[in-house]
Amino acid sequence: MTARDPFEATLATRPAPGTPRSFHFPAVERGRLSGGLPTRFVHLPGRPLVSATLWLPMGAVDEPAPIGGATVLAARALTEGTRRRDAIALVEAAERLGASLRAEAGWDATVVGVDVPAERLAPALELLAEIVREPAFPPREVERLRDQRLNDLLQAKADPARRAEEAYLAAIYDPASPYARPSGGLRETVEGIDAAVLAAAYATWPGYDRAVLVVGGDLAGLDVAAILEPLLGDLAPPPGAVPPPPPSDAARADGPAVRVVHRPGSVQSELRVGHRGLARSAPDYHPVTVMSAILGGLFNSRLNMKLREEKGYTYGASAGFDLRRFAGPFAARAAVNTEATAPALADLVAELRRMREAPPTDAELRAARDYLVGVFPLRFETPGPVVAAVGSLSTYGLPDDDLERYRPAIEAVTADDVLAAARAHLDIERLRVVLVGDADAVAADVEALGLGTTEVVRDEDPGA
Repeated sequence: MTARDPFEATLATRPAPGTPRSFHFPAVERGRLSGGLPTRFVHLPGRPLVSATLWLPMGAVDEPAPIGGATVLAARALTEGTRRRDAIALVEAAERLGASLRAEAGWDATVVGVDVPAERLAPALELLAEIVREPAFPPREVERLRDQRLNDLLQAKADPARRAEEAYLAAIYDPASPYARPSGGLRETVEGIDAAVLAAAYATWPGYDRAVLVVGGDLAGLDVAAILEPLLGDLAPPPGAVPPPPPSDAARADGPAVRVVHRPGSVQSELRVGHRGLARSAPDYHPVTVMSAILGGLFNSRLNMKLREEKGYTYGASAGFDLRRFAGPFAARAAVNTEATAPALADLVAELRRMREAPPTDAELRAARDYLVGVFPLRFETPGPVVAAVGSLSTYGLPDDDLERYRPAIEAVTADDVLAAARAHLDIERLRVVLVGDADAVAADVEALGLGTTEVVRDEDPGA
């Protein structure tokens, strides 16, 4: 035997992936407080750290353009003080309970929550209610948070990846769409935000449809509804309140185009390729999920195997749909050496085309489905992610059994389903390309690829 034989024998006998174990999403008890606020309680035996979260259905997508970024800043300011306590007193009150308070906003919702040992749930929910109902928006703290965001925007200009993301949003969405900018706002909108703006913005949040309060953990012996009723039982929409009109998620009307954001002397190019994508409520969500995994969601995805493993252009390439309440973006991403920019871009677009041309192989389909089915239960080992998943059903208007149906639906996806999803949702004829790199070194070669009208942006603003 040669010295290599033991190694080869080990490889030949390595274990194969096992069959995924059965998993059922925990049962959810539905209810409603007297004022109409929907509740969802999830009993998780043996999980003594309880997570409680109020989902307010106002996200960055809902705010008026002149105050872009106010939703994110207002959420951050909620834990900076109430009309009863300043920020320090609020933190001390939480720490005495062994609790942690949190508030944040994204595109689709604002969430306010607390994590606390089960035996101290009642006083922790009192703190949560205080934050929700009595926010102070202290001017000094708001100014600090606003200045942090402005500094963050300055730093983003020096970060090629963030510049690419911002420029990409502006390239694929109509300028009137909130999706054409970052959720945290732009300098021209953030500069005008103060405590009064945040207070006015927050006043429109509670009471709209899709709000829900979710509590998960070991709830044995706890009457959670009885605890909540005196705290939030009268939380209801003001008389005559109606939800705001749906915001625009329209794509830019012009055709395929390439935008090169000049970064002199850059040794790498940040690539973003794609177009307006889908909402989370898309009826073919499960085939799209499998298709995305095969294209660019796994280490052995087509994009990563081509651009990283075969060509050595990048440390990693990925692609996927950002599924939101409305049609979020689809993007393929990679950072490549400057000299490889044009060939890498050509290969990336070729893989998008190939995804539409023929069904995936049996091995590709099996790997994607097994991965998605296998990791799904791992997401729900603690109450926090369970609560977040249940809350998202209300935010996205999804049916109660959506989480329970996920694994069977993924397992049922066929190769033809994947091909149909690719043909329906990968639109090669309207691809838009954003590249942050040395335009003098790459623009001519990129333009020669014929991917659309090429524009070179040489000023400081990548979204211009």
